Amino acid sequence: MSFFISDAMAQAAGGSQMGGMEGLILPVGLIIMLYFLMIRPQMKRQKEHKKMVDALAKGDEVQTEGGMMGRIIEIGDNLVTLEIAEGVQVKFRRASVATVLPKGTLKEL
Repeated sequence: MSFFISDAMAQAAGGSQMGGMEGLILPVGLIIMLYFLMIRPQMKRQKEHKKMVDALAKGDEVQTEGGMMGRIIEIGDNLVTLEIAEGVQVKFRRASVATVLPKGTLKEL
Protein backbone atom coordinates (compact mmCIF):
# COMPACT_ATOMS: atom_id res chain seq x y z
CA MET A 1 0.00 0.00 0.00
CA SER A 2 2.81 2.45 0.56
CA PHE A 3 3.72 2.49 -3.13
CA PHE A 4 0.32 4.11 -3.95
CA ILE A 5 0.96 7.00 -1.63
CA SER A 6 4.35 7.82 -3.10
CA ASP A 7 2.92 7.86 -6.64
CA ALA A 8 0.16 10.20 -5.60
CA MET A 9 2.58 12.56 -3.86
CA ALA A 10 4.90 12.60 -6.86
CA GLN A 11 2.04 13.34 -9.24
CA ALA A 12 0.73 16.25 -7.15
CA ALA A 13 4.14 17.82 -6.83
CA GLY A 14 5.07 17.57 -10.50
CA GLY A 15 1.64 18.15 -12.07
CA SER A 16 1.17 20.76 -14.76
CA GLN A 17 0.42 24.11 -13.16
CA MET A 18 -0.03 27.27 -15.15
CA GLY A 19 2.85 29.63 -14.62
CA GLY A 20 2.68 33.40 -14.15
CA MET A 21 2.85 34.45 -17.81
CA GLU A 22 0.68 31.61 -19.11
CA GLY A 23 -2.06 32.52 -16.64
CA LEU A 24 -2.20 36.11 -17.93
CA ILE A 25 -2.70 35.29 -21.62
CA LEU A 26 -6.50 34.80 -21.40
CA PRO A 27 -7.33 37.92 -19.32
CA VAL A 28 -5.05 40.14 -21.41
CA GLY A 29 -6.58 38.74 -24.61
CA LEU A 30 -10.10 39.45 -23.32
CA ILE A 31 -9.17 43.03 -22.41
CA ILE A 32 -7.70 43.59 -25.88
CA MET A 33 -10.87 42.19 -27.51
CA LEU A 34 -13.05 44.39 -25.27
CA TYR A 35 -11.06 47.46 -26.31
CA PHE A 36 -11.34 46.82 -30.05
CA LEU A 37 -14.98 45.67 -30.02
CA MET A 38 -16.54 48.11 -27.54
CA ILE A 39 -14.37 50.96 -26.29
CA ARG A 40 -12.68 52.11 -29.51
CA PRO A 41 -15.89 52.35 -31.62
CA GLN A 42 -17.64 54.29 -28.83
CA MET A 43 -14.74 56.76 -28.61
CA LYS A 44 -14.87 57.21 -32.39
CA ARG A 45 -18.63 57.96 -32.28
CA GLN A 46 -18.12 60.48 -29.47
CA LYS A 47 -15.38 62.25 -31.42
CA GLU A 48 -17.57 62.48 -34.57
CA HIS A 49 -20.53 63.81 -32.54
CA LYS A 50 -18.35 66.46 -30.87
CA LYS A 51 -17.05 67.58 -34.27
CA MET A 52 -20.61 67.81 -35.61
CA VAL A 53 -21.81 69.80 -32.57
CA ASP A 54 -18.87 72.21 -32.84
CA ALA A 55 -19.68 72.82 -36.53
CA LEU A 56 -23.32 73.82 -35.94
CA ALA A 57 -24.25 77.17 -37.45
CA LYS A 58 -27.27 79.44 -37.65
CA GLY A 59 -29.67 78.24 -40.35
CA ASP A 60 -28.78 74.54 -40.08
CA GLU A 61 -31.69 72.12 -40.02
CA VAL A 62 -31.22 69.60 -37.22
CA GLN A 63 -32.88 66.77 -35.36
CA THR A 64 -32.50 66.46 -31.59
CA GLU A 65 -32.11 63.27 -29.59
CA GLY A 66 -35.76 63.60 -28.57
CA GLY A 67 -36.89 63.60 -32.21
CA MET A 68 -37.67 67.32 -32.59
CA MET A 69 -36.68 68.77 -35.94
CA GLY A 70 -36.17 72.43 -36.61
CA ARG A 71 -33.97 75.21 -37.94
CA ILE A 72 -31.33 76.82 -35.74
CA ILE A 73 -32.12 80.51 -35.29
CA GLU A 74 -29.77 81.27 -32.42
CA ILE A 75 -26.70 79.46 -31.18
CA GLY A 76 -24.67 79.95 -28.01
CA ASP A 77 -21.91 78.17 -26.16
CA ASN A 78 -24.22 75.66 -24.48
CA LEU A 79 -27.71 76.34 -25.86
CA VAL A 80 -29.31 76.22 -29.30
CA THR A 81 -32.65 77.85 -30.11
CA LEU A 82 -34.66 75.95 -32.71
CA GLU A 83 -37.67 77.17 -34.63
CA ILE A 84 -39.84 74.07 -34.88
CA ALA A 85 -42.88 75.82 -36.39
CA GLU A 86 -43.82 79.34 -37.46
CA GLY A 87 -43.32 81.47 -34.34
CA VAL A 88 -42.52 78.49 -32.06
CA GLN A 89 -39.03 78.57 -30.61
CA VAL A 90 -37.54 75.96 -28.28
CA LYS A 91 -34.18 75.98 -26.51
CA PHE A 92 -32.07 72.82 -26.32
CA ARG A 93 -28.67 71.91 -25.04
CA ARG A 94 -26.20 72.04 -27.88
CA ALA A 95 -25.03 68.47 -27.17
CA SER A 96 -28.59 67.12 -27.58
CA VAL A 97 -28.47 67.71 -31.34
CA ALA A 98 -28.32 64.25 -32.89
CA THR A 99 -27.97 64.95 -36.62
CA VAL A 100 -27.72 67.77 -39.11
CA LEU A 101 -30.31 67.33 -41.84
CA PRO A 102 -29.71 68.19 -45.50
CA LYS A 103 -30.78 71.72 -46.51
CA GLY A 104 -34.41 71.95 -47.57
CA THR A 105 -35.62 69.01 -45.48
CA LEU A 106 -37.91 71.22 -43.45
CA LYS A 107 -39.89 73.10 -46.09
CA GLU A 108 -42.82 73.90 -43.79
CA LEU A 109 -40.86 76.51 -41.79
